[in-house]
Amino acid sequence: MFIEPRVGTGRDSARRGWIEVVCGSMFSGKTEELIRRLNRAKIARQRVEIFKPALDTRYHAEDVVSHNQNSIRSTPVPVAQEMLLLAAGCDVVGVDEAQFFDESLVDVCVQLANRGTRVIVAGLDMDYMGQPFGPMPALMAVAEFVTKVHAICVCCGELASYSFRVTAAESKILLGETDAYEARCRYCFQEGMREKAAETTSQAELK
Repeated sequence: MFIEPRVGTGRDSARRGWIEVVCGSMFSGKTEELIRRLNRAKIARQRVEIFKPALDTRYHAEDVVSHNQNSIRSTPVPVAQEMLLLAAGCDVVGVDEAQFFDESLVDVCVQLANRGTRVIVAGLDMDYMGQPFGPMPALMAVAEFVTKVHAICVCCGELASYSFRVTAAESKILLGETDAYEARCRYCFQEGMREKAAETTSQAELK
């Protein structure tokens, strides 16, 4: 289990910021872990602010909600830059579904950490094609702490780190749950991608 770090031992150590990234596939518990860390910060009487992309309205228009239905109040923002103003004076800032923001999120998180803010970011590290997703790779590079969580492969029961899209949609951003995605291990993900490619070829030949 991740234990909140204490950076430095001097009088100003409480105001030294850093970045934590929680990443993984769909259904791996990223948001659950984000909520857990933020709730612990609240218990410690720290000033906490949570943000999520405005486009994510799957469970609630404002709250961050995990697949297990645990929730925490948040502020939806259309662009990452708005966080700099809204997070003024906060000790801890949480960001959910980070992959849906543009690359400016990296600079925003760095600025917040440089101010002395603890920044906790959760998001998908790979898209439905198994490729790095949005600002997540750069965030993982500049973060002091990176936690990769895993789901369980629905096909074989092994640890899963891929989000396999079960629908035919090809847009990079597709909000969905079990109706659109499955958590899969590397082997089962590759099998599914091969089956999709074969089906696409077969349909093309029939036209």
